[in-house]
Amino acid sequence: MVFRVLDATAFYAGIPFASNDSFMTTSMVYEEIQHIKTKQGVLEMLQQTNRLQIRDPSEENIIIVTDASIKTGDNSTISKQDVSIIALALENDIELITDDFAVTNVAKQLKIKTSSLMTEGIRTVGKWIRYCSACGKEFSKQKECPICGSKLNRKLIKKSI
Repeated sequence: MVFRVLDATAFYAGIPFASNDSFMTTSMVYEEIQHIKTKQGVLEMLQQTNRLQIRDPSEENIIIVTDASIKTGDNSTISKQDVSIIALALENDIELITDDFAVTNVAKQLKIKTSSLMTEGIRTVGKWIRYCSACGKEFSKQKECPICGSKLNRKLIKKSI
């Protein structure tokens, strides 16, 4: 049986409810989507028929993904849920379905196959940097330029995929 990992967006889009495929997600994402009251019975049925498995990745893979998100500069924009699904896809060497650009960027850096739902997905990956448009300096974590006090902007240093 071939599984794919789903983020919360896939559940909101109805992917597992309209497909006969098998999916995985993490307990963190499952908790996030349980408020879908009208779909509660369907979520339980998907689990009972083994078309939806709730699994959590190892701490080792969480660390790998967290480190990768720091290297790409996406760590400030991805959530713990995002880290968990990337780590689950990495651990099981399976495709990740998401429309989140930061999630896709980190996943692609880790050579995880991704598919998008409602967007065309990203065509380039890279590293986010913060820079001051006033004085041109680059910084890693600040939100304001320590030199001139201007608000820092983000830009992606692109690498083709």
